Amino acid sequence: MQDRSTGLELVMPELPEPEMFDNPKAAVARLCDLYDGAATFLKDRFLQAMAQGHPGVRIRAFYPQVRITTTSFAKVDSRLSFGHVTAPGTYATTVTRPGMFRRYLEQQIGLLIGNHGVDVEICVSDTPMPVHFAVANFPQITVPQEGAADFILRDVFDVPDLASTNDDIVNGVATPDANGAHPLAPFTAQRVDYSLARLAHYTATAPEHFQNHVLFTNYQFYVSEFEAYARSVLADPESGYTSFVSTGNAEITTPDGVLPEAPRMPQMPTYHLKKPNGAGITLVNIGVGPSNAKTATDHIAVLRPHAWLMVGHCAGLRNSQSLGDFVLAHAYLREDKVLDDDLPVWVPIPALAEIQIALEDAVEKETELEGYDLKRVMRTGTVASVDNRNWELREHTGPVQRLSQSRAIALDMESATIAANGFRFRVPYGTLLCVSDKPLHGELKLPGMASDFYQTQVTRHLRIGIRAMETLSKMPLERIHSRKLRSFEETAFL
Repeated sequence: MQDRSTGLELVMPELPEPEMFDNPKAAVARLCDLYDGAATFLKDRFLQAMAQGHPGVRIRAFYPQVRITTTSFAKVDSRLSFGHVTAPGTYATTVTRPGMFRRYLEQQIGLLIGNHGVDVEICVSDTPMPVHFAVANFPQITVPQEGAADFILRDVFDVPDLASTNDDIVNGVATPDANGAHPLAPFTAQRVDYSLARLAHYTATAPEHFQNHVLFTNYQFYVSEFEAYARSVLADPESGYTSFVSTGNAEITTPDGVLPEAPRMPQMPTYHLKKPNGAGITLVNIGVGPSNAKTATDHIAVLRPHAWLMVGHCAGLRNSQSLGDFVLAHAYLREDKVLDDDLPVWVPIPALAEIQIALEDAVEKETELEGYDLKRVMRTGTVASVDNRNWELREHTGPVQRLSQSRAIALDMESATIAANGFRFRVPYGTLLCVSDKPLHGELKLPGMASDFYQTQVTRHLRIGIRAMETLSKMPLERIHSRKLRSFEETAFL
């Protein structure tokens, strides 16, 4: 066989026939076999080409694929927001790193088989696997940048194709593929691989370490508190936590474990307090700004976390608020602009009951206040997110009028972005902020005020976020993943 674009002979691994499975574990095992075979084939040919030069042929391998065909409308539990297709037809998705996603795939495939009473087909897709993503499975190997090798890499191997790496499925604009199959999962294999590579780059930790419950913050101060908490629970064998991972994949399993100092900090320092099956908590310091918030959530979404929460600082907009008060967002005023092309601003971002209750209960337990007394330290209302950190220096009439008309009680630069991307990616979301300044009332974030605030409030705020996540981790998955996040025609995979 010849490659049409180069005229070279096309060399590929053996392409096995499709197989049908009624057992999800067996189906995922087959996915692993197909994926590992393709990745190893590309790795071996890549090393050979690096050592010997242009091989004189075109080398290609393909991602594996899951397909299901139904001929009737299945009657499924209407409370479920996932695990079933919406109408008769053929549905398919390419798969990458099935070993890493084993538990997720077994769950999703098992629901399909159970709800529709049909077997799933596991086969080789017609989507080429880029060599960069194949060798990412082998940490000791790196792909040289263009021009560093003795031949042009893309003349021999498939490379990442951004023309087909997009968010069309989650944005609701995807169409059936060339074979007429509808999307089965929210992300294609190449989109997942792209994000896995970006996560390793931005966070300096391997994607495998990420847990199902993700806390976002906009200050490094929370990191030291998170590490202190991690060490305390690692000392308690009843806590269920098994290890703590820091920058550079440094991992400790005991409270007195030594973490080496990172030679350089990544753009978004990330830390993982791990439990079996990913039931622990990941903390990501996204820094300041909606662009960072979008970048982080764009990539973490492919890991299909069970929930993510923003626990950052904000400007209090009401005179009745005090520094250190908490703000539980139940609505968002989106002036961050970074998601306008993907999610129009007219789309409402609803509060999710399970998340709101978990956060309010956590505040009650940490502050030992409840009912009407809780209003002393926490307000529930609209949070506004903007894209200009120095918004206070602009002419005030317009912005302040809009904030007042929206009934906003707090302003930051990240919360609406994280919530909106949670809505877009079908990841349960929530926001609990802490008032660190009140610029409309003369209380600016000055060094002395900030120092006192950080010393007294950071620990409490982080503990509230952790407590809320621990509550959510005990809930059944089908309860957390609300039907509010699902559109008319959804993918069966969560």
